Amino acid sequence: MLIEKHRSVCLRDVNLTLPKSATPAQQELAQGMVRVNHLYRSALKVAVAQLEILDEEFASMYDHSPIHHIEYRIKSLDSIIGKLQRRNLEVNIDNIYAHIHDVAGVRVICNYLDDIYYMRRLLTRTESFGIIRETDYIKEPKPSGYRSLHLILDVPIVISEGTLHLPVEVQLRTIAMDMWASLEHELRYKSDRNFSESDAARLQLCSEAISEIDREMQNIYLGNSPEYDL
Repeated sequence: MLIEKHRSVCLRDVNLTLPKSATPAQQELAQGMVRVNHLYRSALKVAVAQLEILDEEFASMYDHSPIHHIEYRIKSLDSIIGKLQRRNLEVNIDNIYAHIHDVAGVRVICNYLDDIYYMRRLLTRTESFGIIRETDYIKEPKPSGYRSLHLILDVPIVISEGTLHLPVEVQLRTIAMDMWASLEHELRYKSDRNFSESDAARLQLCSEAISEIDREMQNIYLGNSPEYDL
């Protein structure tokens, strides 16, 4: 699944859409975001392409594709600004590069629990990608019941000026974990209903039940699968 090709946003587009009353700081931010969008979109392409290569190689060797599907996105400007403001940081391009590590995000939905850790090892066994930060919400779930393996990867991209390294957030989770996370977000933040402490407790129970199902599905699969030489 490659990122669709479309005409890139350019400085001319930004200059045409900026209001005449825009301050120099606003103009600088808008123009700088053109560069941010291009660079992080490039890093996203590199990360997704590498994931697809590893998945295809794994499938050819073991007759099993560890990745069910891949989702990805570039964080919106409003979301980036909101995150900087919540951290009491000045809204400028330098702070985006320095402090926002999830401008480019990839979500990898795996079939089984072991697939998550296989993909993690495959991604980081080469010198291409380094791990800036790793948080394992599978071994230690959030209080809400959220489970996923989060990696901030250092991704190299080749541009006209040379090689640049940018962070890309990669979330690895099973199909079941993704289902829980999607519905939990919908129930908690998107629906009109009042979300109570009782609802939160029920969702925690659902998370625990889903975790048991993940382990059982893994055990069923391992009963008829080869050992992976990783």
